[in-house]
Amino acid sequence: MGASSDGTEPDPEVPERARRRQFTAEYKERIVREADACRAPGEVGALLRREGLYSSHLVTWRRQLREHGVRGLASKKRGPAAKEKPSARELQLEREKKKLEKKLAKAELIIEFQKKVHGLLGIPLKSHELDEDDS
Repeated sequence: MGASSDGTEPDPEVPERARRRQFTAEYKERIVREADACRAPGEVGALLRREGLYSSHLVTWRRQLREHGVRGLASKKRGPAAKEKPSARELQLEREKKKLEKKLAKAELIIEFQKKVHGLLGIPLKSHELDEDDS
């Protein structure tokens, strides 16, 4: 009853996870060209049934072909775009920046401490404005 022509039984197991079909750019282009060549009513539907495709495939492929040409039909990697890895120079500059930020934070703490000491001891702070002589 369920035996195939070569005498083996079909595998009754359902795959754990369905796999997404992938079509080559050449196949997509061929199908779009064949669909565009169809003139009689129902020919496009027959083509889609024969190939096991949906009309949405055809709509998407036509748009890709119109907007980007044949290279637009090529498969694209799904998911978020990969982040670019920083170059060695960028990593070095980032390390130097962090080091300088730490140094700056220390200097600012020292300056704040010195201001407080001057205030406690009653020592007036000198203004550090640039005079024409200092430049």
